[in-house]
Amino acid sequence: MSQKIYVGNLPYSTTDQELEELFAAHGSVQSATVVTDRYSGRSRGFGFVEMGSADEAQQAITALNGSDYQGRNLVVNEARPKERHRTPGT
Repeated sequence: MSQKIYVGNLPYSTTDQELEELFAAHGSVQSATVVTDRYSGRSRGFGFVEMGSADEAQQAITALNGSDYQGRNLVVNEARPKERHRTPGT
């Protein structure tokens, strides 16, 4: 079963392909996406990687959390489920 990983403090120049290559050394990458601003299209400095299994995800988290990538210390941990935003009065 695949597992999604949050990757923070990415350099703003990081591409989806570079993110995938970074994690491929630690297992099979199902998807790698750098989150971009919907209006400007520029990177927001974080992304998500989906690994092939929970074991591979844990290996990647252990190996990459706090590691230096292009001069920035990465924040890598298990992604939390997306929260639904409630509107006041509902």
